[in-house]
Amino acid sequence: MASKTTLNAKNLEALGAERLAQLLIEISTGDAAAKRRLRLALAGTQGPKEAAREITKRLTSIARARAFVDWQNRKPLVKDLETQRSAIMEQIAPRDPREALALLWRFMGLATPIFERCDDGSGIVIDIFHQACADLGEVARAAAPDPEALARQVLDALRGNGFGQYDGLIDIIAPALGPGGVARLKELVEDLGRTPVPVPPKSEWHAVGWGSGGTRYAHEMEEHARRSTVEMALKDIADAQGDVDGFIAQYDPKTRKVPKIAAEIARRLLAAGRAAEALGFIERAEVKEARWIPAEWQDARLAVLEALDRKDEAQAFRWACFARDLSVEHLRAYLKRLPDFDDIEAEERAMAHAAAHPGLLPALGFFLDWPSPDHAARLLIDRHGEIDGDHYEFLVPAAEALSDRHPLAATLALRAMIDFTLSKARSKRYGYAARHLATCGDLAGRIEDFAPVETHDAYVARLKSEHGRKSGFWGHFA
Repeated sequence: MASKTTLNAKNLEALGAERLAQLLIEISTGDAAAKRRLRLALAGTQGPKEAAREITKRLTSIARARAFVDWQNRKPLVKDLETQRSAIMEQIAPRDPREALALLWRFMGLATPIFERCDDGSGIVIDIFHQACADLGEVARAAAPDPEALARQVLDALRGNGFGQYDGLIDIIAPALGPGGVARLKELVEDLGRTPVPVPPKSEWHAVGWGSGGTRYAHEMEEHARRSTVEMALKDIADAQGDVDGFIAQYDPKTRKVPKIAAEIARRLLAAGRAAEALGFIERAEVKEARWIPAEWQDARLAVLEALDRKDEAQAFRWACFARDLSVEHLRAYLKRLPDFDDIEAEERAMAHAAAHPGLLPALGFFLDWPSPDHAARLLIDRHGEIDGDHYEFLVPAAEALSDRHPLAATLALRAMIDFTLSKARSKRYGYAARHLATCGDLAGRIEDFAPVETHDAYVARLKSEHGRKSGFWGHFA
């Protein structure tokens, strides 16, 4: 049972309303954010209109702010924004969805002025706007606004989507628009597509500085933004209408051969029951000479082959994907579809293929992910001369995973990083390298045979001979 002094709602209720009110006044003194929350809560008791006025005042204040917000003082802004968004959804939307919808549009309008003065490297601020954008769909369905007016608001929002705050808006708002509203939005977007950004008449070129590079460049950027908005909106509208051909029409024939685009088209055709056409787009994609093939294209091709009941081809492609990229996912899927006992032989063949892969680090990564520590250890021992000590992102987890059962292999991974650090004089890594060498000393006692490399004592002696003057490293080691 919780103590009577535990901070929870039930225990605080025992203080009584008067004492709680006194404490809140004391706690909020000097805390602007706490005071705003209290005023907002009080306004909510007076009804949605009063709460809306309080929120509107705060949104206006945020919009007018000019101080730059860096990562150190971003937290208060995030808290403030979340407070306003939550108040709209919790205090106003249930009782007055139309008022809540108007406030949400106003809230979303804060994105541009905020991002122009805010460092959002962590993505915390944009996440709040993405949530508010999702809230638009929920509230718009309840508010049931005029489809024509809503369609125009959506178009205006998309034209001002400079920071990605409205990404996914069409899919979010489509249920509220209804079929008629979505069709009207399409008309508005197509009208925008037929209306290029106007060029000033020649008689005004000198007055507006059209001859200067800056003015002409700004016009080109605005025109590019208009075309991008139209293309992206028409794709999203096509998806909302279930119009696969309309989606395909937004790409020219050459772009349709880009593997990722071909995969997007194929997925939509497959969902529409047009698997044969989907395969055509997949097969025409330009992947034969590609050094890297997107996973989306591979997955789409497999889905299409399965839909067409071409299971043998799908299995052959799974093996090809594994053989090319050492893909754990494709190998697992391949083995899962084999008859009993055939999968054991196939797995052995896969391990041999991975061990012979020309890239040691991709092979090591595969064995660690599978996982097969025995194969990973054998790989490091057999091909220790190929280990690139610069790739600590592979070697550190390898050493950790192998240290218990395969101390020699773990030592080889650690030595590779030590050798690279010292030979390249990477002083910032000296501390790590010293710890690696200490770990090698711990592992040495469990290694019965150091072949094909030198013993630990001989290795340390060689390091002192070759790098004895690197006092920064030896200082860490000591």
